[in-house]
Amino acid sequence: MEWFSQDRFEVRLEWGLPAVDYLAGEADCVVIVDVISFSTCVSLAVDNGARIYPYPWKDESALEFGMKIGAKTASPDRRFSGQGYSLSPASIQNISEGESLVLPSPNGSAISFRAREAGIKVFSGCFRNMSATAKACRRFERVLVIPCGERWPDGTLRPSLEDYVAAGGIIDGMARENCSPEAQAAVAAWQLYQKENLQSLRECSSALELQQRGFGVDVDFCLEIDTAKQACELYDDFYASVLA
Repeated sequence: MEWFSQDRFEVRLEWGLPAVDYLAGEADCVVIVDVISFSTCVSLAVDNGARIYPYPWKDESALEFGMKIGAKTASPDRRFSGQGYSLSPASIQNISEGESLVLPSPNGSAISFRAREAGIKVFSGCFRNMSATAKACRRFERVLVIPCGERWPDGTLRPSLEDYVAAGGIIDGMARENCSPEAQAAVAAWQLYQKENLQSLRECSSALELQQRGFGVDVDFCLEIDTAKQACELYDDFYASVLA
């Protein structure tokens, strides 16, 4: 046992892409939590019956991949106007049933890609599908929950409060007693912010960034609690609703 493995516990929590490399090999499923905004976009699309293809690179290769599989490709940046999709949840809300969309993201998509390579079940979780995700994970003995975090300008990980709190809510919904200290701490954070319906999270760094850029509506989507009934599972290359 490595000191960082948390393998004496059924439910574990660790941050970002390295969590996949160091902990996923000892788990039965992984939950990717990227609230602002990848996981929220995935949930909105899956609720509408669409498929989301995560893609880790925000360059021309994303367009090429979309053309190869016959899917539209979202803009990697938010936009104030114009047709098509982007990483703005508001742009995803009316996606059509049966539509396929490539969603480039250096956090949620990149970690989804890496987790898929571990050969275990992969879910995308956020506030809006929190209970559905917890329910989907109850059948697995060893669960790894990964809050993705954001990036500083130099590319290093910036742990983000919204991902941590949502991860705690998902863990709390699993109703497991054997959780690692890291997972227990996230649950405590969720229970604190739940008391005030996540209002304080509207002033966290990630939310303020969107508000200052004029995307306050996206913050509203991202902080909805349990408005989705579908858990989002990664089937090879795409996220879709969990099959019964």
